Amino acid sequence: MVDLLAEYLPHWLAVVTAAAVSALALISFIGLAAFLFIWAERKVSARIQDRLGPTRVGKFGILQSLADGIKLITKEDSTPDLADSFLFRVAPYLAFCASFCGFIALPFSRDLVAVDLSIGAFFILAVLSSEVFGIMLAGYGSANKWSLFGGVREAAQVVSYEVPRTLTAVVPICLAGTLSLNQIGAQQVGGFWNWNIFHDPFTFVAFFIFFITATASCKRAPFDLAEAESELVAGFHTEYSGMRWSFFFLAEYASMFAVSGLAALLYLGGWHSGFLPFEPAAEFGPWLGNALDMLVFVGKGVLLIFVMMWMRWSLPRLRIDQVMMTCLKYFLPMSCAVLIGACIWQVVVPHNVTEIVRYVLAGGTLVVIVGVLASLFLIKGDNSSGNLAGVWEIVPSATPAAVSLPSTDPAVSQPAT
Repeated sequence: MVDLLAEYLPHWLAVVTAAAVSALALISFIGLAAFLFIWAERKVSARIQDRLGPTRVGKFGILQSLADGIKLITKEDSTPDLADSFLFRVAPYLAFCASFCGFIALPFSRDLVAVDLSIGAFFILAVLSSEVFGIMLAGYGSANKWSLFGGVREAAQVVSYEVPRTLTAVVPICLAGTLSLNQIGAQQVGGFWNWNIFHDPFTFVAFFIFFITATASCKRAPFDLAEAESELVAGFHTEYSGMRWSFFFLAEYASMFAVSGLAALLYLGGWHSGFLPFEPAAEFGPWLGNALDMLVFVGKGVLLIFVMMWMRWSLPRLRIDQVMMTCLKYFLPMSCAVLIGACIWQVVVPHNVTEIVRYVLAGGTLVVIVGVLASLFLIKGDNSSGNLAGVWEIVPSATPAAVSLPSTDPAVSQPAT
């Protein structure tokens, strides 16, 4: 974009204009994504809990997020008397900026990226981890013990879980030989069996460890101990209301897509659909090809976010000691093992054996996915009542049998004793 604008503008002005356009596009995407994800989470949670979810505002309740936004704008924005005013006010914006910066180096297609960094993977992991500073400042600056507990929990959780998350992110980086996300995505062109997740058994396990630890870094249930309402009222954002409160959740949904996009780039083929044997941007032209790539990439990110929502409304919240034990006792040694195993596999195992393992892992995964989808859409339960699945059917109570009572009419003769 800079080279195109430099033909009509001075170089410094072209750089500033390109940066402004990229920032505006990313902020618009984050806002629209959060708008849809909030509605989707309500509908997903409602479906899991046999409810309808939003239905009143717009078709299928699609405008419920807009109504919530209007409500938050009109709510009073108060600051506690004993709070540190500067830290209290700057914390939500710091948390959002950390999530926003993760999108700067996130390629949506081969040519659609704000800044093509040669260390893109390292940059995204680093800036997403800095969101914890906003959470800690919110907890400390609120002058509330529950907020402080939430901030301390978040610090302990993020610092712990970013270690196995980074170790599992290094696995595909070692396979690709580069930290550039564009090059990592470009190397997975072709069929879906060329994706890094199917390279060997160690990368297959590493993907799931990375996704779970990334979910924990986004403060999503069952790892949402920083805002556990059953223990800490509302955690680090107990004292927040209005727009500042909304910035924390905007940062959360932005981080969810950022880590999902990073998982797609490192393991799931990036912007490649897995069914075309060529690069769409090179075959269909820059406009159509990049648009198709962006749709595929966003679709993979949305699918992973749906899994995060599914986990949140299906699994119970862990205790803080269980969260830390899961990381330090299980995920940390497992991530070290898969990293060492993937490196040894790449050096020792012959290429033809690796190709056979690719096809076996990819084919087995495809069979499992098809089987799950078939069980969901082809095997239908008995729902003759027309209600949602799981709704108790009201059975009309049987009419009690008539009981013959002695007559009180004196005209009726009574039997003689």
